[in-house]
Amino acid sequence: MQQHPQQHTPAPNSPPMAATVADSDAATQHPPIVLRLRDVTRVYGNTRNTVATKALNGMSFDVYQREFISIMGPSGSGKTTLLNLLAGLDRATSGELWLQGENMNALSAGKLARFRRRNLGFVFQDFNLLDTLTLAENVALPLSLDGQHGDAIQQRVSATMQFLGIADSMQRYPYEVSGGEQQRAAVARAVVHQPRMLLADEPTGNLDSASARALLELFQKLNTQQQTTTLMVTHDPFSASYSQRVIFIKDGRVFTHLQRNSSQQQFFQSILNTLAQLEGTHDLA
Repeated sequence: MQQHPQQHTPAPNSPPMAATVADSDAATQHPPIVLRLRDVTRVYGNTRNTVATKALNGMSFDVYQREFISIMGPSGSGKTTLLNLLAGLDRATSGELWLQGENMNALSAGKLARFRRRNLGFVFQDFNLLDTLTLAENVALPLSLDGQHGDAIQQRVSATMQFLGIADSMQRYPYEVSGGEQQRAAVARAVVHQPRMLLADEPTGNLDSASARALLELFQKLNTQQQTTTLMVTHDPFSASYSQRVIFIKDGRVFTHLQRNSSQQQFFQSILNTLAQLEGTHDLA
């Protein structure tokens, strides 16, 4: 299958992202761009036998403010590498990666860590909560690490946990609550500092179906009510059907993408059809 042209992609000579996000919605006819990838590659070399592996091979796409996007693709397609680049845990070999007007490849290690701490939130398959801290103390960690203290932290933590429906469990420890509540606490920790983008890596992987559905509805609530731009890596078509757009990747490149313009059930079926095209006769890994 040939790669489909991407929708809403500016021309090659468009201004850098820093200028684009300053444009008005009226001028661009779209919300501001918060993430832009242009011809991004990530090559891992083996110095012993000079074998090079291209985990990403010219990947390009944009993410607009307030979008909820899912990234899907088979094992080895580049999903993990992409997420590591967006999280600032790795750097591209070539190409451009702009996030909230910042050239990620140009930031020093210290500036990158500070940018990541203040602008990004992370939700993982494993909840990664500290068992020695209460849920409220876990949620407060990003604010504490950023130098905030006192009533400002308590008010923000309380408001966030109330919004996510776990205010009654603030003083409980992770081992005292269900997996669903632990994941909600992990989401609260990821968004308490009001990041510009929420990155989620297989967030429903350790949840039962009811808890998974509740978490996905929570992501939708954050997206619509808090306008949290969300990018979720998932292998699950049902999870992806909760997003507004799905970007499919294969062999380190964008294969195609789907925009949700119908009911969730119809979108789910479209995702299944696209996965069948992506994998041919093979199941998604």
